[in-house]
Amino acid sequence: MALKELKRDLTEADVDVRSYLENSEEYFKLKIFKALMRAVTAFTHVMLIGAIGLLAIFLLSLAASYAIGSAIDNTYQGFIVVGLFYVVVALLCYFFRDKLDGPLLRKFSEYYFD
Repeated sequence: MALKELKRDLTEADVDVRSYLENSEEYFKLKIFKALMRAVTAFTHVMLIGAIGLLAIFLLSLAASYAIGSAIDNTYQGFIVVGLFYVVVALLCYFFRDKLDGPLLRKFSEYYFD
């Protein structure tokens, strides 16, 4: 009798372990899918807003170049002033890039580990 009970207990334990593993696998699949979809949607939002923002900055830069050029009576120099402004902004972004990494890592780790 004890051998039959042990065999039955082992069979039930095997069924429980298999069920746990299958449920854990499904859970991790859903968790990975959730993290990936958050990343994809965040990337899509950044790309869409970024494209519109770049278009706006481009048009505003043209307007600023013409305005500066007409103020100093030389359109060419107006474009140079705006171009140099963007070079300075790019250099500042390059030198302070380490300070940009921290917030980005925090934001994406919220998406991944949440």
